[in-house]
Amino acid sequence: MASVKLTRIIEKMKLENLTPEIEISDVKITQPDINRPALQLAGYFEHFEAIRLQIIGFVEFTYIEGLKEERRKEVYEQLMSYNIPAFIFCRELQPDPIFLQIALEKKVPILMTKKSTSSFMAEIIRWLNVKLAPCISVHGVLVDVYGEGLLITGESGIGKSEAAIELIKRGHRLVTDDVVELRKVSDDTLIGSAPDITKHFIELRGIGIVDVKTLFGVSSVKDTQSIDLVIKLEEWNKDKEYDRLGLEEEYTEYLGNKVVCHSIPIRPGRNLAVICESAAVNHRQKKMGYNAAQELYTRVQNSLARKREDD
Repeated sequence: MASVKLTRIIEKMKLENLTPEIEISDVKITQPDINRPALQLAGYFEHFEAIRLQIIGFVEFTYIEGLKEERRKEVYEQLMSYNIPAFIFCRELQPDPIFLQIALEKKVPILMTKKSTSSFMAEIIRWLNVKLAPCISVHGVLVDVYGEGLLITGESGIGKSEAAIELIKRGHRLVTDDVVELRKVSDDTLIGSAPDITKHFIELRGIGIVDVKTLFGVSSVKDTQSIDLVIKLEEWNKDKEYDRLGLEEEYTEYLGNKVVCHSIPIRPGRNLAVICESAAVNHRQKKMGYNAAQELYTRVQNSLARKREDD
């Protein structure tokens, strides 16, 4: 199961640790969702998601302030009897001494942020959704072309990396070469990134390893990119019928998400970079509501209809 260390969350979200005495190096978060324990502070513990990060906002804080000391202690004891990874106080709200004391006894980390509750919740949920998303590795090259994420796949040595280098020279951005880590962040979105080891490197047969960031500058690389289109390179087969109109979309599936896929036959003289650029622009145009193949089909149908009327 995917997990994120609490120390990584503290670093990323710039949180202040109010309980430095507690050892947190082994604390891991496995759920991208969070919980605001308002009902638990009121004494209702049915369906309590204790394994989530617990966020204390202004509402929970003011409710706690209204409780008598004995009731506070009772609620805190019951709340922290669960295996809670951490409490995070928003708006720089300070937990009361009883809360801190019981947290130290139960070894529950207490963290604090300056951000408002709603903005902090939105930020951490989005970040955790990416980090804890289902992940697979696929063989291919991922390039950002005109804002569209192109995943170029195909057999080894067919020319994926060469196409990527040409696209980079034309001003587009490399995300990863050879190995693409795909994460399903929602039912509609796949995000691709590079393994840390191969980030910003491209392998060109006959030359070796090329550092794209060093050669072409920081504007030529990107850390993550959504997968919008798959370009599948394959050897030209004269006996195979290739789509020449594009009226019907073909799809490939990763982690249950369907992505539009084009099979591009390779033969000497074809400029792969131009084909990839054209595919990206055409896909973007379709998303904006214009389909060139459908427009041609409509013109042909209208022309035939006029001819029938003239006859």
